[in-house]
Amino acid sequence: MQVNMTINGQEADEEIEPRMLLVHFIRDRLGLTGTHWGCDTSNCGTCVVLIDGEPVKSCTTLAAMVSGHDVTTVEGLEVDGVLDPVQEGFMQCHGLQCGFCTPGMMLTARALINKNPDPTDGVIREAISGQICRCTGYATIVRSIHWAADHDAAVSVGSAS
Repeated sequence: MQVNMTINGQEADEEIEPRMLLVHFIRDRLGLTGTHWGCDTSNCGTCVVLIDGEPVKSCTTLAAMVSGHDVTTVEGLEVDGVLDPVQEGFMQCHGLQCGFCTPGMMLTARALINKNPDPTDGVIREAISGQICRCTGYATIVRSIHWAADHDAAVSVGSAS
């Protein structure tokens, strides 16, 4: 079947099998390997991307379901060589260790800050509750998201227009 979507501002028009998962479409067809594939059961959250500005687990979403929509991967956060405040925050506050969960965490954080520019610790923890980090204990991730909210750019990346 034919799918057409916008990924990180670029049109993607491809012939795919109807059963192809979005994570495989992004990684294998488009070569955007920042989206990680962890559990295949929607439990870990490493595969999160934004669809029309909303965080979605791409390992349990069919690519065909996203046809006609706008997708943002972690690669789409950086614009013209400038990191998104979320990416910068994870660097400044050491919000990552191994980095496997980081792309999904960053996209969830971007969606949260787009909706709530001044989230509390509790709101942040609830937003990332669908994602597992086996390294950090979450304290540095929460600090990173606060840093990003405090330094957010005037234009939010990955939000639906």
